Amino acid sequence: MTKPLRLATRQSPLALWQTEHVAARLRAVHPGLAIELVPMTTRGDRIIDRPLSEVGGKGLFLKELEVAMLEGEADAAVHSLKDVPMALDGPFVLAAILERGDAFDAFISTKFTDIDVLPRAARVGTSSLRRQAQLRARRKDLVLVDLRGNVNTRLAKMEAGEYDAIILACAGLERLGLSRYIRHRLDAPGWLPAPAQGAITVECREDDPRTRDLLAALDHAPTRTCVEAERAMNRRLHGSCTVPVAAYATLDGRILSLEGLVGDADTGECIRASEVGQSHDPEGLGRLVATELMLKGASRLLGLPDAG
Repeated sequence: MTKPLRLATRQSPLALWQTEHVAARLRAVHPGLAIELVPMTTRGDRIIDRPLSEVGGKGLFLKELEVAMLEGEADAAVHSLKDVPMALDGPFVLAAILERGDAFDAFISTKFTDIDVLPRAARVGTSSLRRQAQLRARRKDLVLVDLRGNVNTRLAKMEAGEYDAIILACAGLERLGLSRYIRHRLDAPGWLPAPAQGAITVECREDDPRTRDLLAALDHAPTRTCVEAERAMNRRLHGSCTVPVAAYATLDGRILSLEGLVGDADTGECIRASEVGQSHDPEGLGRLVATELMLKGASRLLGLPDAG
C-alpha cells in the first residue's frame, strides 16, 4: 500500500467532486492506501463555444486522461459514465462502476416551475440533442439555445437572464450541493435520461492488475447490470452525442427492465420501445430494445439501414 494510486481527473468542480468521492471510497475499503489526484484539462473542456456533436463528441473528455495512463502519469481515470464512448479505445477497461446517483434530468428556472408553464417561445438552454428532442416533443414552440460550460457556468448564465430555463442532470447538482435549483425532476417514463446518466466509473489499463484489484472493491453489481443494458442498446444503435438516444433500466430481483428512446431534435419525433429480460443478460436486453426501436422507425432517424 506504499505506492500511491494516481487518479486522473478533469478540473471542473463536478469532476473533482467525483474523483474525491472515489478517493474517499478507496481509502475506506483499503486503509493505508495513498491516493494522488492528477487534475487535467481536456479538449472537451477547452471547446465551449460549439456543441459537442460538432467537435468530436463526448470522447473529447477522455483522451488526455487515457494518454496520461498510457504514459505512466496516472493509474486510473474517473469519469461520468454517460461521457464514456460505447467502445473504449486502446487497452482500457471500466474496472469499477459505482452505485448510481439520481439518473434523471432537472428543469431549472428562476421564474417557472415546469416545461408546461413556460411562455410561448421561451428560451431553454441545453446542448444535448436528447434533451432537445424530448423538449420539442412536449413544446414545439420553444426556442432551444446551445448551452456549454460547467454546472456553475450554466447556472450563472440562466440567472443572468440569458435563458428562461435550462436542463441539467440532477446528479451533478446534488453532488455539488446545488439541488435547491431543481424546480422539477424530469423522470421516467415521461422523460428518459442519457444511457448511464448518474453513474460514476473508474477506467484503468487492462494490463494493470494492481489497479484493477484495488478498484474492483467499488464496483456496484446492480448498477453495472442496468448501465450495461443501456449502453448495449446505445451501442447497437451506434449512438453518440450526435444522435438523440435515451435509455433507462431498472432491476427488480433478477428481472431487468429497459426503456429506450430515439428522437429527432428538429421535429420532436420520438420513437420508444421497452422490454423485460433477465439480469444475467443485460447485453441481450439492450440489443433487443435497440432492434425494436429500429423496427419502429428509429433507423430512419439515425440514418441506419432499415432493420426490417
